[in-house]
Amino acid sequence: MRFHTLITTLLLAGASLASPAQTRDAVAAKNDNAKIAAHDNAATARDSVEVRHQHTEMTPDQRREHRGISSRSTRIVPRGQWIFGGTLSYSTHSNDKYTFLVVEGINSEGYTFKVSPFIGYAVKNNMAVGARVVYSRSLLKLDDAQISMDDLNLGIDYYYALKHSYEVAAVWRQYIPLGRNKRFAIFTELQLGIGGTQSKFAEGSPVRGTYETGYTVSLGLNPGIVAFATNNVAFEVNVGVMGFNYSNTKQVHNQVTVGNRSSSYMNFKVNIFSIGMGVAFYL
Repeated sequence: MRFHTLITTLLLAGASLASPAQTRDAVAAKNDNAKIAAHDNAATARDSVEVRHQHTEMTPDQRREHRGISSRSTRIVPRGQWIFGGTLSYSTHSNDKYTFLVVEGINSEGYTFKVSPFIGYAVKNNMAVGARVVYSRSLLKLDDAQISMDDLNLGIDYYYALKHSYEVAAVWRQYIPLGRNKRFAIFTELQLGIGGTQSKFAEGSPVRGTYETGYTVSLGLNPGIVAFATNNVAFEVNVGVMGFNYSNTKQVHNQVTVGNRSSSYMNFKVNIFSIGMGVAFYL
């Protein structure tokens, strides 16, 4: 009995002596397996990212969409909507013995009137095409004015000028919402127009008269901003920044002398005289 007890004690002692080495081997093997698994997972993740990148390479249209230039996520002007709007301006002036620099005793009166209705249709989200009609009329009547410069004295007894013009233009607009806000947006407007002019001038005593007729062709870029006061009413402001204009004028002086004049110019700067403000209805 004692012999068996002794053998059992020795076996247990041997097992206790061998367990630290076996434990270290097991831990080392476990760590190696963990490192191998982590390396394999990292390689798999890199391969997955490369494959996903290859499949998600953006086209030029998608890149523009990513910048938001042609984004359709915010539809400030949905497809199928009609746009009615326009601008109207009227001003008058009157001078009674007014002095301006070297011009004295100015007696004059006149007015300027301009109206510009617009109609458009949204063929795509945030894109519209339409037409604009522009009519303007101006009058100046100068009864008396004196120019005094040292020994030089010039006088104007009578001058009359009446001019009116009209234009019909095709319009293309692209709206760009400001972020996800559906109240404000900027727009780019391209306008191609053709029109005519008619003028009458008279001066002096006896009266000498001149009659002019002409036509114009223009191409312009007019960016602007629109602010919606309600779902259907908006205020618009635009300004001409660049364009091309050609005009041809025929002149008849005293119903005898005939003359012609043609001119063209290109504008690549902000034209403060072409700033327009108006109201538009989006229905």
